[in-house]
Amino acid sequence: MLLERVRAHTAPQRVVRRARIVLLAAGGCSAWRIAEIVRVDVSTVVRWRDRYAQEGLAGLEDRPRSGRPPMYGPEVRLRIVATATSTPPRPYGGWSHRLIAAHLADTGISASPQAGRILAALQVKPHRVRGWLTRPADPQFFSKAAEVCDLYRTCPPRSVVLSVDEKTAMAARSRKHPDRPPGPGRVRWREFEYVRHGTVSVTAALDVHTGQVVVEELPRNDSAHFIRFLARLERCIPTDLTIHLVLDNGSSHTSKATRAWLAKHPRIVAHYTPKHASWLNQVEIFFSLLARAVLRHGDFSSRADLLEKVTDFAIAHNETARPFSWNYKGRPRQTEDESAVAAKEPCHAR
Repeated sequence: MLLERVRAHTAPQRVVRRARIVLLAAGGCSAWRIAEIVRVDVSTVVRWRDRYAQEGLAGLEDRPRSGRPPMYGPEVRLRIVATATSTPPRPYGGWSHRLIAAHLADTGISASPQAGRILAALQVKPHRVRGWLTRPADPQFFSKAAEVCDLYRTCPPRSVVLSVDEKTAMAARSRKHPDRPPGPGRVRWREFEYVRHGTVSVTAALDVHTGQVVVEELPRNDSAHFIRFLARLERCIPTDLTIHLVLDNGSSHTSKATRAWLAKHPRIVAHYTPKHASWLNQVEIFFSLLARAVLRHGDFSSRADLLEKVTDFAIAHNETARPFSWNYKGRPRQTEDESAVAAKEPCHAR
């Protein structure tokens, strides 16, 4: 245990120092020699050596220190914690130190520093929020993911694999004043005020094994427009090729109308990602490239200007397009029934 304390990279220095003193003493070093090695006073060496001899590891811990007694007893602390972990009153969306102090005005506690100090000591942080998704376990997660990743790794004979999805509500905004270009030691300056010109949505189909993409404006994100896009793809792709589609579980992809249309066109085979796993859809990588290169810092005078720049980016992308490289390092839980599925593990983009 003492060796673990000495070797731990994250242990406090005082903990490491005390453990070294005890180890050196156990090795036969004199108190004077230990003081020279550890660079402390001889009395410090004697104190920690004797404490360890009398109390073991517990003797190397700090003693309780004297000080002013707590101003607020356990009842007040419990009320603060109970308040911070409860639903705030209407119309507030979360608890602040000031709101907690006002809610517990009968205790006389102040927002700062008492309420904040008590919550900090207990590591209760009502101002912090983390995203959470409550979902049932999908027993078909790995089988669905493996099916998609098999298509990414190996294209079936006489087939084409297309990753299809929509990017909606891209804002067309123009700044009221032009940007000031960057210079030595100065970043680009941008005007805060802007003019809204509406939004643009597009549908994109990425050929997984060539990296090329087709982008088309999406007037409305519904089944009718999605089916119309699929019909155009079917007309453009040679009739002797099977079309494998990788889709997420969006409403336009899983609607009765879409499924009925797919049933009438057996040449198109749909493969759905597991629920809440649209990150498996490779076209999302293209959308990420589009956002970073065009949308994030772009200035668009109109919806048509935005759509034109998105189309130009897709054309430029296709000139040097290459398939994305995918791998997988995770290990799903294996049971007897899942051993075959584990051999076909889902893959992540690098």
